[in-house]
Amino acid sequence: MKGSTGKDGGAGLNLIIRGGHIVDPSQGIDGIGDILVEEGRVRGIETEGSGFGAAEGGPYQVIDASGMYVLPGLIDMHVHLREPGFEHKETIRTGTMAAVRGGFTSVCCMPNTKPVNDNETVTEFILRKAYAESACYIYPVGAVTKGQDGEELAEMGMMREAGCVAFSDDGRPVMNSLLMRRALEYSKAFGVPIISHAEDLSLSSSGVMNEGPLSVELGLRGVPAEAEVIMIKRDIELAGLTGGRLHVAHVSTAGGIDALREAKKRGIAVTAETCPHYFTLTEEAVRDYNTDAKVNPPLRTERDVEAVKEGLADGTIDVIATDHAPHHRDEKLCEFDRAASGISGLETALPLSLRLVEEGVLTMGQLVLKMALTPAAILGIGRGTLKAGADADIVILDPRREFRVESERLLSLGKNTPFDGWLLKGAVLMTVVKGRLYRWDD
Repeated sequence: MKGSTGKDGGAGLNLIIRGGHIVDPSQGIDGIGDILVEEGRVRGIETEGSGFGAAEGGPYQVIDASGMYVLPGLIDMHVHLREPGFEHKETIRTGTMAAVRGGFTSVCCMPNTKPVNDNETVTEFILRKAYAESACYIYPVGAVTKGQDGEELAEMGMMREAGCVAFSDDGRPVMNSLLMRRALEYSKAFGVPIISHAEDLSLSSSGVMNEGPLSVELGLRGVPAEAEVIMIKRDIELAGLTGGRLHVAHVSTAGGIDALREAKKRGIAVTAETCPHYFTLTEEAVRDYNTDAKVNPPLRTERDVEAVKEGLADGTIDVIATDHAPHHRDEKLCEFDRAASGISGLETALPLSLRLVEEGVLTMGQLVLKMALTPAAILGIGRGTLKAGADADIVILDPRREFRVESERLLSLGKNTPFDGWLLKGAVLMTVVKGRLYRWDD
């Protein structure tokens, strides 16, 4: 696929998107209709016969979306853009181009850069770079602790004022319970979530895959499911104690989902996300020592995969995020023990998630909730909607179009995907974001 901007790019973008199947949970819309875009903003939706005929011609570009889904731009709460410091893995420009190609119009970048985003100076650098070079909207996530070292809280108030929408030490858990308590107290004061990387390091130790019969067979050190479950339960109790806002990242275990389900019944302010690889793959993906399937937390069992799907279906899991973690090829082309953890996920997330709709796990409206409206609500960023007056963040999707994943053709610098060679269904044809129209073709 190639991307191109439409002739009406920029703030003056004027479009009529005609005849598509519009799905916008924020307005309860799920049917055929037209969308009018003027000056880069949604001006209205007509679902019972076009009311925009008078606008045709002149400065308006008309797009025939018949047979396509038209959705609010997706929002990814969990990406690693690597800049500053690790531009050999990804840059703000390449990462956001991959996002737009995958249907994401807003992304939240995690703080494990170099230097770590643990102060307002780094936050401001990211936002300046985003303004100059990003293809979509970027919302920084600040570190909970200085240097992500887990020893002293970072200057959360100053980072919040500079533009951070959440805080996380993602990639490292906050092992100190008192620090986590204080962070959750601040989250309540600042009105932003703490995103927990739930991992008990004393249990996971130096494990590199899920602990079980397969890890023994392969001779690889295992990570027990309890390493995730225990930390989820700790953080739930701390959220209950403080009244803070807890968001649990990349949930992968049946036990963790059970704990979240019970916490929600108790009225604790907790939300959670999972990623496409946790409802698509099992630990069997690493059987041939496939380093592209090495992730943290690790791929789990079939029972865990089914539990993730159940958690998505019953609302225990609120969000589908990618945990997009691009790496240089040298960091994957090595022994499994030494390989970096992570999947380059922005360009495959939507078609993999559409499988949930085909399987009847989610409706299309529920999928859009979990990939657009709910992330926006958790982060308080006012996106994920096609309401009149909103920025025109729009995805046009052909749900029947098949394509084969070719890692070398990914726009991300990270070619590390276990889905290389997979035939997927559901291709993004166009993305509208930041006043530009991107067209994607073979």
